[in-house]
This record gives sequence, C-alpha cells and structure tokens, in this order.
Amino acid sequence: MTLRQASPLGAIGPTTHWLIDALDLDAYLRRVGYRGPTMPDGMTLRNLHRAHIAAITFENLDVMLGRGVEVDLPRVQDKLVHAGRGGYCYEHGVLFGAVLQHLGYRVDRLLARTGDPAEQPRPRSHLVLRVDDGDQVWLADVGFGSGLLEPLPLVEGTPQRQGAWEYQLRRGADGAWRLRERTTDSWTTLLTFTEEPQYPVDVEVANHNTATSPHSPFTQQCIVVRKHDTAIRRLIGRDYSEERPGDLTRTRSLTDEEYGAVLDSEFSLALSPPEIRALIATLPPPDGDRPTAPDLELRPPTGDHDA
Repeated sequence: MTLRQASPLGAIGPTTHWLIDALDLDAYLRRVGYRGPTMPDGMTLRNLHRAHIAAITFENLDVMLGRGVEVDLPRVQDKLVHAGRGGYCYEHGVLFGAVLQHLGYRVDRLLARTGDPAEQPRPRSHLVLRVDDGDQVWLADVGFGSGLLEPLPLVEGTPQRQGAWEYQLRRGADGAWRLRERTTDSWTTLLTFTEEPQYPVDVEVANHNTATSPHSPFTQQCIVVRKHDTAIRRLIGRDYSEERPGDLTRTRSLTDEEYGAVLDSEFSLALSPPEIRALIATLPPPDGDRPTAPDLELRPPTGDHDA
C-alpha cells in the first residue's frame, strides 16, 4: 500500500518524523482485538477508534513508579502493544497516529488545551489527531480517558451521540475549535485546539512538562480511566468510581489489599507485586471515615474532564 503524506512537515517527510516504519501493525491489531477491514475510510477509522479505547487503558502509572514516559513510537509500542500496558494522551496519540498513517490516512498531530482558554487559559497539554480519509476530515482522540469513543467529523454541526454521551464541535470567536460535551443541562468545553500540525519535538516538550512538573496532575497521584458506552471507571489515588450520565457517581476508597486486583479486573492492568507495592506507597492512607459494606459514597457527577 502506498502511504499518503500527512502534512508538509519538512523535506524528510512525516513518515520519518514520526518513525512509523517501526510500527508492528499486526501486533497492534491483535492488541486491540480488531479483525475488520483496514481500508482508510471513515468506517475503519470509527471501528479502530472504538477498539483502541476498549482495549488500551488511560493511565499514568509509570510516572508514579518513577520511570517517566517516553513518546517515541518504538518505546510507546513496546509499552502499550507488547507489554499490554496503557498510557496517557501522548502515548495513545503517537501510537494511533502511526497506525492510521500506516494504513494510508493523512494524519496531523495537534496539541490542544483542556477547557476553554476564554474561561481559564491552560497550556497545550493534550494530543489529538486530525485525520483525512480523502472524503472527510475527522477529529480523533483516543487519549483523553473520559472523552470521545468515536472520531467526530471536523465540522460545526448538530450534536452527535456516542453511547450515553453527546458531543459537539464549535468554532470560537478566536477561530479555534471547541470540543464540547453535554452534561445534565448544559455544555462543557473539554478541549480547545487549532489545526497547526506539530512535530515530535513539540510532543516531547509537552510530555516532559506533563510527566515532571510538580503542577501537573499526573505527577501528584495515580490516574487510571476506562470508558465505554454507558459508564466511566476511574481510579484516582485510591478512590475508585463509576460515573454514568444522569446518575450519581459511586465512589469508594480501596484498601491496599484491593488495589492490585482492581487494576487488573477493572482496567486490565496486570502489574507485578513489586509494582503494586510501589504504587501503594504513593497513596494516602485509607480513609477510615468512609463507610464499609457497601463502601459507596454517592455524589453528583462532576465536570472535571482532565482525565
């Protein structure tokens, strides 16, 4: 298959920039359980997006284990594909972008801000993909944790439902795109981005800040997220929660003995006993004020979509 150029990112070309020749496509497809067509069209993109979200967890555990995070494709692939781990946005985006580009899509990597800078300016700390299948341009985002299940056409339009969730793209007065999610009775801006293509060095710099800054949420506590059509499961620190639209969020504090089992059963992260012990050492003590049996705290859903 002849690869199409993703964008004019210099004379050596985007394939070289993003090291996609290192991709083991067959191993990736096995990892996400995808056996469908691989023609670079909208249907393949939607199906691969959903398969990736379902199979590869959002998590920052290597940061909390003191290992840091690398975002070049060979090391991302070793971790997310061959080692069966998850990762956060840069890792997911680097891997998924390489897969799509290998299949023949035109792909631009874009850096986005969480929230709306008109309300609270934040750095460009999130990686999304602009994907062109030759007939339609899409926003793809497999690395937000609690974001899209499927790509969205990159046009202003009517809200689109994905399972129990509803999304819409709008342009602001500044010309930037806003990805919005409907909450109970209003819209919340998840991301703001422009269509300026990025180089690997831009992603490396953003990742360094995310993985090392004391102000980054990902250096402060374990963050693990998995989403499907009807619910989002989160493990933040030692607090495990399930959120369903229109329902109360159910949260409980895990004991040390439960921690590794929940990572495995709910997030498909089978870590070694030494890794589990190292993660538990980063956690606050169990909250003895929370009830046991059934160990549930009921609270309204929050608007925090950073993970």
